[in-house]
Amino acid sequence: MMAESTHLAVGSRTRSKAERRATRIELFADVSCPFAYVGLRRLLEARDTRGSNARIRVRAWPLEWINGRQLAPQLVAAEIAAIREKVAPHLFAGFEPSRFPDSTIGALGLAAAAYGRDVQTGEQVSLRVREALFEEGRDITDDAELRSIGRAFGVEPMCRSVAADLVRADWERGQARSVRGSPHFFVGTRSWFCPSLRIRHEGSDFDISVDSSSLDDFYAAALG
Repeated sequence: MMAESTHLAVGSRTRSKAERRATRIELFADVSCPFAYVGLRRLLEARDTRGSNARIRVRAWPLEWINGRQLAPQLVAAEIAAIREKVAPHLFAGFEPSRFPDSTIGALGLAAAAYGRDVQTGEQVSLRVREALFEEGRDITDDAELRSIGRAFGVEPMCRSVAADLVRADWERGQARSVRGSPHFFVGTRSWFCPSLRIRHEGSDFDISVDSSSLDDFYAAALG
């Protein structure tokens, strides 16, 4: 959820020269946040369109810890309905509120394990766990589901205690960087909180549109 906060590595390798030269983007987000899913999808698409070699490090921002509880499925369903109405009608096709996760720590840990392999795998798994939740309605709290997702990328899920330790390290890093909520992007010393969307809400009613000026500024800095 975008609302402000109140709201062992599997292998390694030497980074290539191209990776060392690439712009580094950090994204703090929860897997269960639909705004972060839209932002990540659009960033990856814009990177491909522009031919950028920017690397994206998706870090855990666990809303269930920050808010003291997981997001309510009915609230997320309302957010998704508003996103589909005006911004991205082609996304969230398989979202199933009855299988909304009561925790995302395992999925966040799987993404952290993927980054232990390499940045590209980390990016791919970070997107894939969100697709599994929002496009396929899969239960991402199920260890068998996480193993199935990870297997396609040669990544094994970590035990929950190790996953929680890695998630906590990202959370503490985000706190030190004054992360406002999910999604919050950083490029160098600059940052953007949910740059792709303009969101207004009263109670359970949402009005969501594309924030073009903020998005253009972010892409110029992140992708050139």
